[in-house]
Amino acid sequence: MATALADDLDGATPAAQPKQRVRRSPLWWPVVALPAALAVAYVVVFRRLTGDLEYVLGALRTGEQAGYSPSEIFTHRPYFYRWFIAGLDKITFGDLMVSEALMGAAGVLLAAAAAYALYVALLRHLTGREAALTAGAVGLAMTLAPRNDFLQPEWAAVVLTVLAVAATLGPAKPWPAALLAALPLALAVMMKYSTAASAAIGVLFVYAVDRGRAVRLALVAVPGAVALFALSVLAGSHEWQWTEDMPQLNQASIGRTGIHPRFIIERSVDFLADRAVESPVLLLLPGALLLVLCRVRGRRRRAELILVALTIGFGAQAVVVVQGNWFLYHGAQMPVIAAAVWGLAVGGARRSPPWFFGAVSLLYGALPVLYTHLPRDLQRPYVLWAAALVPLLAAVLDAWLEARVRAAGVRAPRPRISRGVWPAALVALAGVVCLAGSSWPDSPHLVQYGKVLTTNTAYLKSLEDSEQAADRIRAQLPADAPVLYLAFGDAAYFVDHPAQCRYPIATFLQRTRYLADVTELKSFQENADCVDHDPAPYAVLDRNWFRPGKVDPALARRISAEYDCPTADESGKAKLVLCERRSGT
Repeated sequence: MATALADDLDGATPAAQPKQRVRRSPLWWPVVALPAALAVAYVVVFRRLTGDLEYVLGALRTGEQAGYSPSEIFTHRPYFYRWFIAGLDKITFGDLMVSEALMGAAGVLLAAAAAYALYVALLRHLTGREAALTAGAVGLAMTLAPRNDFLQPEWAAVVLTVLAVAATLGPAKPWPAALLAALPLALAVMMKYSTAASAAIGVLFVYAVDRGRAVRLALVAVPGAVALFALSVLAGSHEWQWTEDMPQLNQASIGRTGIHPRFIIERSVDFLADRAVESPVLLLLPGALLLVLCRVRGRRRRAELILVALTIGFGAQAVVVVQGNWFLYHGAQMPVIAAAVWGLAVGGARRSPPWFFGAVSLLYGALPVLYTHLPRDLQRPYVLWAAALVPLLAAVLDAWLEARVRAAGVRAPRPRISRGVWPAALVALAGVVCLAGSSWPDSPHLVQYGKVLTTNTAYLKSLEDSEQAADRIRAQLPADAPVLYLAFGDAAYFVDHPAQCRYPIATFLQRTRYLADVTELKSFQENADCVDHDPAPYAVLDRNWFRPGKVDPALARRISAEYDCPTADESGKAKLVLCERRSGT
């Protein structure tokens, strides 16, 4: 049965193709579904949240205790994302482990719903096997996402984009489909504004299947995003101000540093290698793309898909370059793109699955752990780029064998296991193992310039240390006493005492450590007023993050005049200390 990738050339549509009855075994699906379910259950229980999520939750919770809604609390995240996280937080209860597991489960359900919607939509354009493996791989890439990606704005934008793609390709009539998809795609843009790149990538994926629907989607989604932004400005009294001020907090943005092509290329090479350590499915992308393109008939159609693929690739990396921080989660869309192409490559096999490519997929599920245990001298980006050649060569071999069989016009003799649905199930299982690679205890939590800085196990240990430091601070505080947090969001998250103003985390104040001109921003002035205008009776200071001696001198004097903080000799090695408001102030 031809698919949407090839039909354009012959003038046929999937609906015009004869349906093939495939005899399915009732036993094959547990081979894939059971390990996938176990992997998802494991990450829901043990993944925990990353520091950026703790920052957002800490700000929202302590700000809400001060009487502010998510519309009025500054968290360095836009309006709709704040409400998204606040909504997830409302369904949680219990201690930190339980509440984080519940939030993780909610995120998994959202991703699973998006993946199922994609599966139903793809059935109109692809074979059942292609639809199942593509949507399944996308769903697992979202649910088993590395901790640094999960529930971040980039991750939420990907989930919404998948929903939009499904809504565009599913309904029979194109205009109603575009209107249905406009809301999730516009919301994808609103997650962080830079996430417009993910929305654009979604439109390009639709274009690869149906050009007309892609044009309609773009026509309705752009005004939809503008309307949502206007709504956020109207609903939040400070939203326009924060939209203007937030970019000024980023000292590494390309707007501040300028464009330096050599640096961008070199840093991109390192970044992609780091990203591939956490998400080894990226290493499979070139080979998967080759397998897909080899099945496309016609040079014009193949050239068109290559151009679409290159545009998607450059777009996914461009949004990382523009932000300039080179945080791994800025590329959260990349593993999902790779998973989608992997599903198409494996599911679209006609005569037999790509066995060599599947075997490499299975082996690369262990790559994050193996890489962590490499000698430090071998933890280099070039090692990862070399590793990307292996699945590419495997794909070349599979494509060559497929071409030989096609040229001969007959099926080559194969072992019995290569018939029916079982081979696809076994290769799909390899994909599950690969996509779960970032979840293992020894897998990297943080990688930079090819070096594994922290593993999952080490990160979980750091969370225990943070909780103990917060317990020590909380033991010194009266119940429900308001606090000024001169600390990163994880301190507010663990201490969990009410803030006193709409800036629960002193982000604008801390940035003066790096950027003197931040003091000119209205948001800085409002944040600074939290120090000595109706001040909280206590302040929690993180000496490593805030460093009073490094921030704006006038601000440091205001803090010193209002609060008495332990000296370095008094606090010892403790980075988190409790300050008390001076008597008589």
